[in-house]
Amino acid sequence: MSRIRFLLAHNPDHNDPWHRVHGEDGPVPHPAAAPHLLLTLEQWHAVRDNWPAGLPVGVELPNDLDVETLAADLPKLSLVAVQFPKWVDGRAYTQARLLRTRLKFQGEIRATGEVLVDMALLLQRTGVDVAVLRADQSIEAAQRTLAFFPGHYQGDTVEPKPHFAQG
Repeated sequence: MSRIRFLLAHNPDHNDPWHRVHGEDGPVPHPAAAPHLLLTLEQWHAVRDNWPAGLPVGVELPNDLDVETLAADLPKLSLVAVQFPKWVDGRAYTQARLLRTRLKFQGEIRATGEVLVDMALLLQRTGVDVAVLRADQSIEAAQRTLAFFPGHYQGDTVEPKPHFAQG
């Protein structure tokens, strides 16, 4: 199973190339001047028709969005950020799984918002590549949680067959 990478929110030392455009309603800078932009859905809709092919761009999805509406845009996107506004709101797990399984998205799926260590295993199993942990969480603790369960009976995004059907 692929390993999820963990980052801490508000930590400028994590060497992450992605950055948000300041001001959700602000103009998007010229793509050549700012690669690896992480845009809101509204910002993306404003620039998607003129976005240069092959230039990395990401989109932050509201957790109540039907990801099927983004299907035509996925070939242009390098990253999709799914949001957990509260750690008890699991709709972003479903978005991640649908992006990986139904829509065959090959780019990075990133979990943002109220992301806790306890969520690490399910994030990984639903197809998330990077989890931006809440600032009070520990990357080391999140990495340890992935070793708690060496195998799973149910299928997931990496191994869709259940354990009994693998062979």
